[in-house]
Amino acid sequence: MPKTDVSGLSMLGSQTETAANPEAAILEKVPSGHAGTDYVVRFTAPEFTSLCPMTGQPDFAHIVIDYVPNEWLVESKSLKLFLHSFRNHGAFHEDCSIYIAKRLVELLEPKWLRIGAYWYPRGGIPIDVFWQTGKPPEGLWLPDQGVQPYRGRG
Repeated sequence: MPKTDVSGLSMLGSQTETAANPEAAILEKVPSGHAGTDYVVRFTAPEFTSLCPMTGQPDFAHIVIDYVPNEWLVESKSLKLFLHSFRNHGAFHEDCSIYIAKRLVELLEPKWLRIGAYWYPRGGIPIDVFWQTGKPPEGLWLPDQGVQPYRGRG
């Protein structure tokens, strides 16, 4: 089994402050030990929080990120701190969701990535955001994201 090169990481194993906003947040990567093998990496953030840019009230989402690595894996502590940097950041649901995906694509250059952002309704209207870089690799086992549509009292 190959040993992962962690020499370029600055956050893992040390106390790290959360960035004041997503633009200032640092995302780190490590080499994939299985380049050339297609497999899915899934990150689930069931308690994502950002702020409404108009009212300053919190917005909550359940976010699922699936990607097929190429040469790189995202380091999970940096991803957690990146997602946490949205807690005091005002942006619409669509902007948060797509920004997260594009930052990961820029960092990792994955073979494929998709994001499902399932936002909890405020005012009765859930806004779910879905995006992917293209078609997933042929023959890939890709489980459903498993998040039920919002039903309210229906």
